Amino acid sequence: MTKGMRIKIKKSKDVQKEAAHGGSGARKLYLTKGELENKDFEAMTHGFLPPHSKFEWHTHESVEEVLLVLKGTGLVKDRDGEYAYAEGDLFVFPPNVEHEVENPTGEEQEYIFFRIKVSD
Repeated sequence: MTKGMRIKIKKSKDVQKEAAHGGSGARKLYLTKGELENKDFEAMTHGFLPPHSKFEWHTHESVEEVLLVLKGTGLVKDRDGEYAYAEGDLFVFPPNVEHEVENPTGEEQEYIFFRIKVSD
């Protein structure tokens, strides 16, 4: 982040892409816990899901997750069903709800994820 000013800036070129979800996809971790004044904020990531792959079934304990689809079409699943997504769609996963994101296409998908701790 740029210092000496009130606005915090991170340039995409300065954020390294890393493996995510056991290597099934990748992410750029833009913000993590402690970087914002909000104590409940956990993370903001730019996610990448290769063709014909999944962010396998997982949960976030005591954390709400918000997913914004930037690029592509595919499926979001929870134990209640499957939901098609397209660019611009937004999903909110309540804490502790198991879910999966699937890219059934031949193109890489991109998402923004926000994770917020749920206070007791």
